[in-house]
Amino acid sequence: MSRLAWFFIGLLILVGSIIFYNKFLHPQNTQPMGNAGNKNVPVNVEVYVVHPQNLENNILASGTLLAFDEVDLHCDVAGKITQLNLNEGESVKKGDLLVKLFDADLQAQLKKLQAQKETADKTEQRLKQLLPINGIGQQDYDNAFTQQKSLQADIDNLNAQIQKTEIRAPFNGVVGLKNVSIGAYLTPTQSVATLQNISQLKMDFTIPEKYASTIRKGDVLKFQVDGSNENFVAKTYAIEPQIDAETRSIKARALVQNVSNALLPGAFAKIDLGLKSIDGALLVPTQSIIPEARFKKIIVVKNGKADFRKVETGVRNESMIQITSGIESGDSIVTTGILYVKPNSVLKIKKSQSN
Repeated sequence: MSRLAWFFIGLLILVGSIIFYNKFLHPQNTQPMGNAGNKNVPVNVEVYVVHPQNLENNILASGTLLAFDEVDLHCDVAGKITQLNLNEGESVKKGDLLVKLFDADLQAQLKKLQAQKETADKTEQRLKQLLPINGIGQQDYDNAFTQQKSLQADIDNLNAQIQKTEIRAPFNGVVGLKNVSIGAYLTPTQSVATLQNISQLKMDFTIPEKYASTIRKGDVLKFQVDGSNENFVAKTYAIEPQIDAETRSIKARALVQNVSNALLPGAFAKIDLGLKSIDGALLVPTQSIIPEARFKKIIVVKNGKADFRKVETGVRNESMIQITSGIESGDSIVTTGILYVKPNSVLKIKKSQSN
């Protein structure tokens, strides 16, 4: 057989192999499969028809209860405890002596200075009477007056040293668990106990930045704590003047009157912000939202085809989310089959729902 004949035979085999591969082994090259390859093939979807409705805008926030005033009791100097007037869990008043350190040496120095001061006072009075009749010179009187003032300054300094051996209650409050005993050697770094004012409490809480305009000083809030079904009341009195860039939230503080001491610092508070309800809100199922990097989209059925629209969202609840812009009342929103829908895809509605 000639070379030309072998050439044509090889060519026929090659062509036949290509046809066989395209037709049987790789049919997707010649015959598109599914709706992704052909927008004219209808995609079966379910839709939700949007109508205005009232939306209860009850925003829940979490907070923490804090003592209105709280301090760790420390001494200013080191020494042995000679008095310990701490009854754990009991109330004390501002100025009450709680802890006294050894100060016998300072008291002895104080008595010595007070005796010297009495003598200096008498000397100053006698010289003061002699000065007008030129019984003494001005310098003699000035020296006596200076000695009197110097001793008084030494006494004031010593009294300050004695005060450092005492720990007094800085405010009305309740004493916590004590960490020392009478007779122990106390250092400034060692905490004796805590003192907390719990007759009123602070409640710190945060809310998302989009609700920052809804909270004002003086707003009355309701909240609950774990282990109690009672509704407590707090009044907002301070709001952080900036939004946290990391959490995109704003921090606020409210005052709680704890007359019966039913609330304790550190408790977790569930706060109902009690915002006003929204009339005529447009709500869609949460699964209909398509999140993207910089915005959100939603698929609207328009003339039987898919219309992708950018939307802005508002309040969210368990199953629905408010759309503040991007759709209108009466729009049919695709809720199922979203992954198979492309822009301008032909849609076949299997089921339609509304509120």
